Amino acid sequence: MIELRGKQKRYLRASAHSMNPLFSVGKQGLTENWLEQLGSAMEKRELFKVNILNNSDVTVDEVKEFIESNSSIKVVQTIGHTLVLFDQARDPKYRNYSIAVQKI
Repeated sequence: MIELRGKQKRYLRASAHSMNPLFSVGKQGLTENWLEQLGSAMEKRELFKVNILNNSDVTVDEVKEFIESNSSIKVVQTIGHTLVLFDQARDPKYRNYSIAVQKI
């Protein structure tokens, strides 16, 4: 996995600006199954948003810690109850953002 520098994070934040959240954290909280689904989606997209619902028992910091400690996914930004996530795809044909990030 790439260690992200400031300009790279700025590029990813700008790219994710117009995206809608793809995943949500709700009453079920954080589970290994949820994290596996997140990882599968990362393989195809590399960059997306996750929303933490109001009825969730977890905080933004708990979600961030859970994701980063149990996977290679990086939290690029947190805005309110929304997190922007990035991870490099293993399959080169899905590496759109990671190629651009490496050039920065």
